[in-house]
Amino acid sequence: MATGVIDPRYGDASATPPPWAAIERLLVDAQLYWIITVRADGRPHAVPLVGVWQDGAFAFCTGSDEQKQRNLDVNAHVAVTTGSTGANGWNSGKDVVVEGTAVRVTDAEALRALAAAWFAEYGDDWRFDVRGQEFVELSDSGASTRGGAWVYRVAPDKVIAFGDGHGQTTYRC
Repeated sequence: MATGVIDPRYGDASATPPPWAAIERLLVDAQLYWIITVRADGRPHAVPLVGVWQDGAFAFCTGSDEQKQRNLDVNAHVAVTTGSTGANGWNSGKDVVVEGTAVRVTDAEALRALAAAWFAEYGDDWRFDVRGQEFVELSDSGASTRGGAWVYRVAPDKVIAFGDGHGQTTYRC
């Protein structure tokens, strides 16, 4: 990822941009994200979800009948947000927006690696097995508890970090 560039219109132009490693650490450590997709009629759709940041990209899953899946069928461009401001404060913490295109993951080895990452991040609350080209959620006994979920990866085209003394910093791929 390139060095961040502070936008002087929205921050302190004399500040030092946060290093990419610090922004990526926020993405790795987050437990809750928001994803914004676009409906077929152009209206936005935003929902919270769990996911993992792995190998420089955000991964999430969705059921084949969910609204975000129907949206992705029409338009794969998404924005994913997360942050550390806690109480939506202005003077502390950072919020991060990842813009990119959601691409379905179907390779069994890649899906197994992502299932392991989910388990490492969330434990038994989000334990998946790979069946075919999708995740199947498992119970404590190892039995399937729900139908499959399709997995997507969003490699960033652009990442924008907000907060602290820098204001707004943009990282481009």
